[in-house]
Amino acid sequence: MNAALTLDNVTLGYDRHPAIHHLSAAIAKGSLTAVVGPNGAGKSTLFKGIVGELRPTTGRIVGPAAREDIAYLPQMSEIDRSFPLDVENVVAMGLWRRIGAYKRVTRDHRRAIRDAIGAVGLAGFEGRSIGALSGGQMQRVLFARLLLQDAPLILLDEPFAAIDRRTVDDLLGLIRRWHQEGRTILAVLHDYEEVRRVFPETMLLARELIAHGPTETVMCAENLVRARAVGEAFDESAGICRRAA
Repeated sequence: MNAALTLDNVTLGYDRHPAIHHLSAAIAKGSLTAVVGPNGAGKSTLFKGIVGELRPTTGRIVGPAAREDIAYLPQMSEIDRSFPLDVENVVAMGLWRRIGAYKRVTRDHRRAIRDAIGAVGLAGFEGRSIGALSGGQMQRVLFARLLLQDAPLILLDEPFAAIDRRTVDDLLGLIRRWHQEGRTILAVLHDYEEVRRVFPETMLLARELIAHGPTETVMCAENLVRARAVGEAFDESAGICRRAA
């Protein structure tokens, strides 16, 4: 397999308490993978490890050579919308890997920004404050920023949480487009029917890897029951390399 991302015996945690244990998996280039599991399964923690916000306690994460080759959409709750920015400025942040810190934004860059905003259905919103947007509109803005990042590996943490169905369908269209372009996409999702309908590959976590592979195989009743049982049995006070009995 030509892997875009390799997880080799990875343990990630906080204050010496593991959030995810000894995870090994390879994500194929160009794959479209859902990351699922019960609440507290370590899904968001895994993404923080991949982007370098957390360092593994054990093992290693091998991904793109440059941090700029990963586009990361965190959970909406982690984004401060009180900061006085408009839609155009937020989307323009996606140009960082192209223009760096000190190069000016050119006319072509401005055109690319407008095109990205239009692609997510927000033409005319360029000057709107992000604090005045609905949840669905804000998520569209963040997807426009991802469009401009033009990264080969895309991580989406709960991209459809608390947004309307029309927005979900529009953003799924962008995800399908990225997949057709050969990009590698991992998305944390809670709607298992959406996973089965759209995502060919699935990684099922419950503080450890339960299963990884074709969605129809991974999302069987036996694996889902096991994931719930493992998650409920986990000892929150365990040391970094202890497992629940």
